[in-house]
Amino acid sequence: MHALQEIIQGSLPAAVVVLVISFAVLAKCANLFVDSSIELANKFKVPRLVIGLVLVSLATTSPELAVSLMSALKGLPEMALGNAIGSVICDDGLALALCGIFAPAAIAINPRLLKSTGAVLAFVCALSFLFIIFDRPPTLSRIEGSVLIAVFVAYTVYLYRQHKKGVIVEDNALVDVSHNVRSLWVDVALFVVGIGGILITSEFIITSAECIAIKFGVPETVVALVLVAFGTSMPEIATCVVAARKNEGALAVGNILGADIMNICWVAGASAIANDLTVARADALFMFPWMFVIVATMLILLRIGYSFNRPKGIIMLVLYLVYLASFFIALR
Repeated sequence: MHALQEIIQGSLPAAVVVLVISFAVLAKCANLFVDSSIELANKFKVPRLVIGLVLVSLATTSPELAVSLMSALKGLPEMALGNAIGSVICDDGLALALCGIFAPAAIAINPRLLKSTGAVLAFVCALSFLFIIFDRPPTLSRIEGSVLIAVFVAYTVYLYRQHKKGVIVEDNALVDVSHNVRSLWVDVALFVVGIGGILITSEFIITSAECIAIKFGVPETVVALVLVAFGTSMPEIATCVVAARKNEGALAVGNILGADIMNICWVAGASAIANDLTVARADALFMFPWMFVIVATMLILLRIGYSFNRPKGIIMLVLYLVYLASFFIALR
C-alpha cells in the first residue's frame, strides 16, 4: 500500500484515477457497513428507534467521519474541516435538490420535527462558526469539539423523548432489511469488511486529494470543500435519489437533516478532538457564510407549505451551482 501511495503522490493522473476508484469502493463499503450494522442491531434486540434515528445516520456519515478523522490525525486540519462543512453544503444543495427533482409528487414534511431539527441545525451552524472565527488563526479546538459532540448527544436524547411522547413515529423504511436471514458471523464479517474498507479507502482519498491540491497549487481546504465532500456525500446523494424515485422522499429529507447535524457535531467535533482544526481565515470566511446561505434557504423552502417539490429542488440546485461558480472564481 505504501508503494501505491508513492505512485499517487508522484502522478496527477494516477491520483485522479485512484480518487475516483476510492470513492466507488468507499460507497460500497459504506453500504456493507450500514446493512451489517442494522442486521447486528436487530439480532441483538437494539430498539428500533436507535436503529432508525441514530445508527443509520451514523452509518451513512461514516465516510465523512473516516476521511475527516484520519485527515486530522495526519495533520491535515484544512481537509478535515473542509470535508465536514463541504458535505453539509453538498447534502443540501445537491442531494436534497435531486430528491425534490426526482420525486414524483411533493414531499410532505413533518412540521413539528422540522421546527425542532431545523432549530438544532441552525444552532450548531452558528455555534461552530463562533467557535472558529474568534480564534487567531481560526481554530476548532478539542474542547470546542467536545462541546459539539455533547450537543449531538443532547439532541439524540431529545429525539428519544419526543419519540416516547409520540411526536416522532418510526419509519419502517429506515429499518427495511431482512434481518435474521444471514448468520451472525456473516454479519460480523461484513461489518469488519465494511469498516475496514472505509478506513483503507479513506487513506487513499486523503493521499490523492493532497496530491491534487499540491499539483494545482491550491490549499487542501479547496479540494476538500468540493471534491472530497462530493465523494464522501455519495451515500446521501444515492439515498436521496433512490428514496425519491420510490416515493419515499420524506425519508430522504430526514436523512439529510440528520446528516447535516452529524457532519457538524459528530464529524467536525470528533476530528477536532483528535487534533485542533486550524484553517486560514479566508477559507473560514468562505465556507461558513456559504453554509449559512444554503442551510437557511433549505429550511425556508421546507417551511413554506411544509413540503418539498421539483421547483424547490431546482432552486437548491441552482444555488449549489452558484456556490461552485463563486468557488472557482475565488481561486483565480
